[in-house]
Amino acid sequence: MKKILSIIIPVFNEEKTIEALLQKVRKVDLPNGIDKEIIVIDDCSKDNSKFKIQKSKIKRLIKIYHKDNLGKGAAVRTGIKNAKGDYFIIQDADLEYDPEDYVSLLEPILKKKAKIVFGTRLVDYPLKVWGKNRTVLPLHLLANRFLTWLVNFLYGCNLTDMETCYKLFTKEVMKKLDLKSNRFEIEPEITIKSLKLGYNIVEVPIKTKPRGYNQGKKIGFWDGLSAMWTILKYKIS
Repeated sequence: MKKILSIIIPVFNEEKTIEALLQKVRKVDLPNGIDKEIIVIDDCSKDNSKFKIQKSKIKRLIKIYHKDNLGKGAAVRTGIKNAKGDYFIIQDADLEYDPEDYVSLLEPILKKKAKIVFGTRLVDYPLKVWGKNRTVLPLHLLANRFLTWLVNFLYGCNLTDMETCYKLFTKEVMKKLDLKSNRFEIEPEITIKSLKLGYNIVEVPIKTKPRGYNQGKKIGFWDGLSAMWTILKYKIS
């Protein structure tokens, strides 16, 4: 019996990229004959995202629509609740992450070396504040590095990119996480609960094409503070 990778795609106002992203996900060939289950959750978009999702003819595409804007974490939890996979991965709808990386992310799990794998963007990601190839949103990069350091310091791990979207985990892990977050604090919640449950998180380098606010970037200053509070909250609770 074939294994299934459930791909959870939260969407909010991504009309410019959602069609291309879904096609990229559809075209990925997974190893060992693993099937894809694509679950897209429109989180009450105000643009044409919902319409573009509705008209998609991709096979095995589960379409879910929130009546209110509840946040990325809530959309991820809705997706997980409706998934039937053996493995789960979160996929943003903005084309910053390349679905071709699913193959390398699955490898440690298929080789029984891990039950949760993160795709790290930051191993060799340079900080350049000027010039032709300057870093997109350098303050975001610094914030990501700080939040990752804080998790490493408080929870005794050695991660390089805690805030990465690409978190791939097995059904066993998913059942134990009991996620509660509604917004972007879903990232540290998944990380910390996995660590507190005793799971070893393996990181695999991935490709990324960061975008700025003029291209639709949504995460901001208050989300960074919320992530920091989540990291501290789970340490003392």
